[in-house]
Amino acid sequence: MTTDVSVDDTEQGGDPLRTNRRQFLGLAAAGATLAAAPLSSASAARTKTSARIVILGAGAAGTALANRLSQRFDGAKITIIDGRKQHLYQPGFTLIAAGLKSANYSVSTTGEWLPRNIEWIEEAAAEIDPEAKQVVTASGKAVPYDFLFVATGLRLDYGAIEGMSLDLIGKDGIGSVYAGPDYAAKTWEEMSRFTDKGGVALFSRPATEMKCAGAPLKYAFLTDDYAVQKGTRSKSKMIYAAQNKTFFSVPIVSEKVRMLFEERGIEPVYDHVMTRIDPGRKIATFKTPEGDKEIGYDFTNVIPPMRAPEVVMNSPLPWKEGIWVDQGWVEVDKHTLRHARYPDVFAVGDIAGVPKGKTAASVKWQVPVAVEQLAAQIEGKESTARYDGYTSCPLITRVGKAMLVEFDYNNNLTPSFPGIIAPLEELWISWLMKEIALKPTYNAMLRGRA
Repeated sequence: MTTDVSVDDTEQGGDPLRTNRRQFLGLAAAGATLAAAPLSSASAARTKTSARIVILGAGAAGTALANRLSQRFDGAKITIIDGRKQHLYQPGFTLIAAGLKSANYSVSTTGEWLPRNIEWIEEAAAEIDPEAKQVVTASGKAVPYDFLFVATGLRLDYGAIEGMSLDLIGKDGIGSVYAGPDYAAKTWEEMSRFTDKGGVALFSRPATEMKCAGAPLKYAFLTDDYAVQKGTRSKSKMIYAAQNKTFFSVPIVSEKVRMLFEERGIEPVYDHVMTRIDPGRKIATFKTPEGDKEIGYDFTNVIPPMRAPEVVMNSPLPWKEGIWVDQGWVEVDKHTLRHARYPDVFAVGDIAGVPKGKTAASVKWQVPVAVEQLAAQIEGKESTARYDGYTSCPLITRVGKAMLVEFDYNNNLTPSFPGIIAPLEELWISWLMKEIALKPTYNAMLRGRA
């Protein structure tokens, strides 16, 4: 499917689309996509060290770390542990599930992104022992370290929803964007079938922390938009089940979403957490303060609870108290990303137990901070590098329009392009940031260049 993005001729003189595209491409070419460049390891003097540095996980955070560390340190022995052969560009899953990209859009190989001067152990990790300062792989190989970076990502806990399994995705109205590129493509097929004829579409999100918390909202908006385009919106009912009393952690953004839902006839229900699904009856059961409630559907995008991988969950590294004890996120200082109890351990990306930051844009800012914190530690200095919770969400509101929402730990909006991109306006340029500019920026981040 191809999409034509139009611009109102009244925006500016001449050919507005051509001029605005030129402005946009100028921003992208200048490396200004999503945010100004974070700390550059290339510009910092290389630190000489013979330290053994182990990275657990070769996803976005782990790969960016591998490249940054190899650029920053001279003489370090850097090892990355991960058995996955594929690298998945996860921000592309929504575009695949919208029928705008094929499944292979998000797929590359792990090896093509890793620097040649590091060791890659192509196994899963089975144990983390921060007392002995070693990681044990699935084959029983002990890998000692002086410093450990935990970058495992998270685990999609489909088993926590009774009746749900991966083999249901793409059948009988069940989709799940997060499950992977092939499953995102199957989700598109189910959403497309639904919007051909109408019915009840049910959207929800889990009560746990989750990656890209805007994705459930995006898919509700996209489904609504396709129903409008196909002329079946009047035959459709859209329900969004919020896990609490808000739609988004940033209050002003949540209110904007509420207004858009009201405008587009998307019906919200609050304090609903999916616990069970019955594919045969097409009914989802939700835990609510008033007890279990059932909602029928013709199409639903199932988003499971998200938790730490078992290897992290079963280690001494997660938070031992507080709201995340059942989720397994690594207990780190939210500004330095260093572990609270093990100063030679850092966590970056989805696995980090910080209040915000489970997006690729967050990784872009976390990785340089963690690397500079380590460099200062090795050099016996104090680092001023801090992560302020920067998170970015290109919140798609229809095909061709999005809001570029950027914020920090304090829920302050932190727009990268003030005066050019208004964060709470539905703009075509914000859509292009998502569809065109984000992937090159992501790839540059993997290489340690952004």
